Amino acid sequence: MKRRPLPVAAALAATAALLLTACGSGDDSPKNNGKTAGAGVGDTATSASPSTDTAGSADRPKITFPEGVENKFEAWKTGVPAEDAVLSDVTQTVNAVDDAILRGNANSATLAYYRQGRALVSAQKWVRARLDEDLTWTGITRYFDPKVKIADSDTAAAVYCADESKAFNKIRKTGTVDKSPSDESPYVRYSTQLKKNSKGVWQTTEVLSKRGDKTCAP
Repeated sequence: MKRRPLPVAAALAATAALLLTACGSGDDSPKNNGKTAGAGVGDTATSASPSTDTAGSADRPKITFPEGVENKFEAWKTGVPAEDAVLSDVTQTVNAVDDAILRGNANSATLAYYRQGRALVSAQKWVRARLDEDLTWTGITRYFDPKVKIADSDTAAAVYCADESKAFNKIRKTGTVDKSPSDESPYVRYSTQLKKNSKGVWQTTEVLSKRGDKTCAP
């Protein structure tokens, strides 16, 4: 399982506050989500192949993963165009972080394209931490049960789950894959805030996570 850093309790408390403000104000924050997709989510299951490219912006960076690495995005459409545009860029910000890890580049321009503010800073720190440990990853990470809240024309929030049970740490220098059992849950819930920039890209500005969240675990 590829291990990700956990937020402190204060960050989790902040998540709850963000969820409430997103529903009633111009702030962007997500709702709780579970294994079953929310209302209007997921007529079909879609999988982000190793090569992903989002339509609608000619200068969007293209992300290509090496063989053996894949992020799958299941039931990743609500059927509402505005919400689906947000989810499309959520896909890209997830892929951008993994692309930076795989390439070993904490200062990736692709990462900065899809993340700004504290979300960019935390992602860069996470990539550097992986590099310091000489780690990358391989396998499949499954993302599912997304929920979107659009507060206004350029502010939104999304919550989604991840299943890392088939994704594993890999030592860069030797190529050795670590499949040793872990005491940590492979299920993670992510709560994100997004702002749409002048190019129409929904950039992630805040990310909070909770590993082992019961709304994501089976």
